[in-house]
Amino acid sequence: VTSPFAPPQETLMGKYGEDTKLIYELQDQGGELLALRYDLTVPFARYLAMNKVTSMKRYHVAKVYRRDNPATTRGRYREFYQCDFDIAGQFDPMIPDAECLKIVHEILSDLQLGDFLIKVNDRRILNGVFAVCGVPESKFIPACSTVDKLDKVPWEEVRSEMVGEKGLSPEAADRIGEYVQLHGGLELIERLLQDPKLSQNKLAKEGLGDMKLLFEYLTLFGITGKISFDLSLARGLDYYTGVIFEAVLLHQENEHVEEPVSVGSVAGGGRYDGLVGMFDPKGRKVPCVGVSIGIERIFSILEQRLKASGEKLRTTETQVLVATPQKHLLPARLKLISELWDAGIKAEMLYKKDPKLLKQLQYCEDTGIPLAAIVGEQELADRVVKLRDVATREEVRM
Repeated sequence: VTSPFAPPQETLMGKYGEDTKLIYELQDQGGELLALRYDLTVPFARYLAMNKVTSMKRYHVAKVYRRDNPATTRGRYREFYQCDFDIAGQFDPMIPDAECLKIVHEILSDLQLGDFLIKVNDRRILNGVFAVCGVPESKFIPACSTVDKLDKVPWEEVRSEMVGEKGLSPEAADRIGEYVQLHGGLELIERLLQDPKLSQNKLAKEGLGDMKLLFEYLTLFGITGKISFDLSLARGLDYYTGVIFEAVLLHQENEHVEEPVSVGSVAGGGRYDGLVGMFDPKGRKVPCVGVSIGIERIFSILEQRLKASGEKLRTTETQVLVATPQKHLLPARLKLISELWDAGIKAEMLYKKDPKLLKQLQYCEDTGIPLAAIVGEQELADRVVKLRDVATREEVRM
C-alpha cells in the first residue's frame, strides 16, 4: 500500500474509465510494465485482497500521480497528496456510507472554508435512468463520464457530446436531460420512487430505496442541510457501484478578491463493492465505501484567504531563537542551543558568526518565533540567560 508503484499496469487500466489516459506508465529495467499510483483506492483494494482482510476501517495520507494539465492556482498538480478514509466489510446498508458523509461534513465545517454542499447520487440510479431513457448498456459508462461534466458546462454542451461523440440518439439524450437536471432531498427521492418509468427499473428502485435510507440516517446525524441528492453527479471512475458523493465549495465570501476562487470539488468518494474481488484470485468480494479529501485544493483556498486578510501564518514550530548581542559569541550560542535541543526544546539560531541583534529579533518576528534567549557578555559573567518575549518585548533574566 505504501509503494508509489502500482502493480503491472493491466490491473490498473479499466478501473479508471476515461481517466486511464492520466496514468503515468513506466517500464523498469527488467522490462516489467509498471505505473505510478493514480489514487489510494485501488492500492487499498489490492491490499485487502492480497492479505485476505475482510473488515477494516482506515485512513491513509500519501502522494498520487496524474498526467493531467496542472492548474497550480486552483490547486491542481501532477503530484499531490490524497487523504483517504475507507470502511471495508459486510455491513447493513448505508450505515458506513452515512458515516463517510458525516466525516466529510465534519472536516469541511472544522476547516471553516465557507459555504459548501455535498452532492450525493447512486450509480444504480444513474444506470436506471440511462436504461429507461433507451441507452444501450454498452454506452452506460461513456454516458456517465459525459453527465459528470454538468457541473462545469451547460446541459446543451453535454447533450451535444452525448449525441455527437458518444453516439446516443437525440431522443435518449433529451429524456436523460429531464432526469439529470433534478436535485433535492427526501421529497425528490419519494417522487422518483413513484415515477412510472424509473420505479419499473430494478437497479434504480434499489438505489432509490437505499438513498431514502441514507437520507434518514443523515437526518439523524443532523447534516442534511448541506447535502443534496443530485442526479447530475456521476463521478468519472468506473469502479463505483452504489452511492457516490462529491463536496463542492459554493463561493468565496471575500470582498478583497475580484474573482471568486473556483476550486471545484474538494472531496469525493463512494461505494466500490466490486474492486477487491478483481484482485482476489478466488474473486472473493469485500464491500467498501470511502472518501478522499483534496488537501492541495483546500490549501490553495486557505492560502488565498490568508493573503487577502493580510494575516501572517506561523510556518515554524520553533519555540525559541538563541541570540547574541555582541561579536565573538558564537560558542555561547552553540553551547546553549545544544542544551535546549537535548532538553527537547525546539530552538534555532542564525547561521552567522556575528549577526546583529536587531536582525535576529527581526527574524523572530518574520517567522513567528515567540521567544528569544539572549546571551551577551554580561549574561555570561552573571551566568544567566535573558529571555525576551518577541511580541510584548518583555524581558526576564533566569
